[in-house]
Amino acid sequence: AADELFPSELTQFEPLTPQPIFTGAGEGHWDLRIRERGYILKDGDQWRMWYTGYDGDRGGLKMLGLATSTDGITWTRSPDNPLYREHWVEDLCIVRHEGTLYMFAEGFLDRAHLLTSTDGLTWTRQGILDIRLVDGTPIPRGPFGTPTAWVEDGVWSLFYERRDAGVWLAQSTDMKVWTNVQDEPVLSPGPDDYDRDLIAMNQILRHKGRYYTVFHGAKADRSPALWATGLAVSDDLIHWQKYPGNPLRPVAENKSSGLLIPVGDAFRLYTLHDHVDVHGPRP
Repeated sequence: AADELFPSELTQFEPLTPQPIFTGAGEGHWDLRIRERGYILKDGDQWRMWYTGYDGDRGGLKMLGLATSTDGITWTRSPDNPLYREHWVEDLCIVRHEGTLYMFAEGFLDRAHLLTSTDGLTWTRQGILDIRLVDGTPIPRGPFGTPTAWVEDGVWSLFYERRDAGVWLAQSTDMKVWTNVQDEPVLSPGPDDYDRDLIAMNQILRHKGRYYTVFHGAKADRSPALWATGLAVSDDLIHWQKYPGNPLRPVAENKSSGLLIPVGDAFRLYTLHDHVDVHGPRP
């Protein structure tokens, strides 16, 4: 049954290239370094990857960049970069819906905000997300980050983490107020070592009638922690079952911020943190 819940096309991957396919541009560039979470949208043979660039200083303003590709492996930075520098934009997720691109991203102090665009180049900030507890009162103060969104039948679902201690789910029909489905996490760390202490979601996808999430987790036994990418399945976006064979790549590789991108009848696994790696089906 595990094979049916976790088909090999979503779980069995090996590197497609020996080196990362995208990195920071280095000294003298606005995106000297890059960091989590880049996000990829594919239209036929037109690939777009939005990413966070910065000056290499942890406190440096995180700005939005775009790179394009025709094969998902060789990428060219947009001449319009950085696309957005008015506010901190980091760890982003993009949902295309009815002709608009909705970008959910971490802002300053890890508070999630929303930006919108019609062309992927010019972005308009809609503001910090207003997330409420089940009873309608605001969630407690503090960070709420790694926003991951899904829209279906007029209902938006927003997954967010708080200090990587768990992933919560809030929903909205107007994108103005988001209300927790429950005030407990829908995805928590552990029990295995690879995500024992820390966890965050990166992507939601539908495959063969089920929902899947690509998430990452870590054990807080060292600093910086080694993060690993995992897969979980759900029928309702609330109750999640982790793939017993997690992580999808060895913890020692420290690959996080994963995305599954369909290519033909298979998938590629991209990991998009301080550099971008690509993985293809394991034969």
